[in-house]
This record gives sequence, structure tokens and C-alpha cells, in this order.
Amino acid sequence: MICQNDILNLKTDISEKIGQKIIVRGSLGRSKSFEKEATIEKAYPEIFVIKYDSESSSASYSYKDILTKEVEVDVFDGVGYSPLIP
Repeated sequence: MICQNDILNLKTDISEKIGQKIIVRGSLGRSKSFEKEATIEKAYPEIFVIKYDSESSSASYSYKDILTKEVEVDVFDGVGYSPLIP
């Protein structure tokens, strides 16, 4: 079960990481998945926006997407990538 406190903590974490490089992984259905490098651009109350590095497109995800593991995000910490949610 997702607690409101978990969402608030995640919003704070993502807001502090605006401008940082990330790797986004998710499922496209039917045994297909994706993994792309991106940058966190903006954080809003319900969603956050990323811009893909290899494309000139953006995408938005809800904080619940991360908490329910629909999408996995690894953040670049200067040395390597580490999971946003361990």
C-alpha cells in the first residue's frame, strides 16, 4: 500500500534532482521493455517531466508509477547510477 508520506518523500527527492541524468526503465507490454537515458526537467504536484537524451522528446510520469514499480529510475550520482528507490 502506498502511503501519502511515501509520495511526499519521493516528490522532495525528485525536486532536489532536477537537472540530473537518470536512466528510466519500464515495460511496453508483451515482454517488451525500454531503457533510456534522460534528464529530470520539472517536478509538479502530481507528475514529473523528463527529457530523453537520445531523442528530442519528453515524457511525464506520476510519482505512483515509481512507487508501484511501473517505471524504475536510476539517478547518476557523479560516479555511477543508483536506484532512486532502493
